[in-house]
Amino acid sequence: MTVEAVNPKAYPLADSQLAITILDLVQQATNYKQLKKGANEATKTLNRGISEFVVMAADAEPLEILLHLPLLAEDKNVPYVFVPSKQALGRACGVTRPVIACSVTSNEASQLKTQIQQLKDAIEKLLI
Repeated sequence: MTVEAVNPKAYPLADSQLAITILDLVQQATNYKQLKKGANEATKTLNRGISEFVVMAADAEPLEILLHLPLLAEDKNVPYVFVPSKQALGRACGVTRPVIACSVTSNEASQLKTQIQQLKDAIEKLLI
């Protein structure tokens, strides 16, 4: 998926290196049961205040079906980022179907705490 082919509304879009890091952490979050898959479940985690960060696919068709998430994430001060491919996001989530949005949830006794914090900082740098 080329960056030019992605919808311009998909901002901030992770570059290829950051996208790999994000998908890697999403995969680890799946193993630790710290992941909610799908736009509806991502919305629920944001509303409940248990979301660490939200990852969305820039090639969702139509993209508007997940554009309520950035608004909600900004209200709740949760970082969010777009990755180029829903197919790759689905694979990272450990399912065979494409996934257009997922949310990494918080857990006090998590071993992913430091990695999540580093990634949140990297995502916030994109927004500046």
